[in-house]
Amino acid sequence: MKTRVSILFIVAWAWAGSGPALAQSSTSPPPKKTHTVCEDVVVQDQPKDKHQIAGMAIGGVAGGLLGNQVGGGKGKTIATVAGAAGGAYAGKKVQENQQSKNTHVERRCREVPN
Repeated sequence: MKTRVSILFIVAWAWAGSGPALAQSSTSPPPKKTHTVCEDVVVQDQPKDKHQIAGMAIGGVAGGLLGNQVGGGKGKTIATVAGAAGGAYAGKKVQENQQSKNTHVERRCREVPN
């Protein structure tokens, strides 16, 4: 009889002990394993003068002055206007080219799964 009580006690104790453990088990998936990947990226700086107005103005004045040195009468006026227009276009392109060279390097990191 003692043996029977001992076995019942052990079975009851084991069953009671495993009950809360089963109730506490989580059904959420295990956390995903990730690692960090970093890379250096060349980034274009935003220009202060994105319409290249300074280049157009300086080029226009310089072109107008050069065009004014050519010809006489109405030809001088036409050369001045053409020089100013050509100089403005050239100045815009020069400034645009210089601005495209303004870059910096940024370090960008992200988490990726294993």
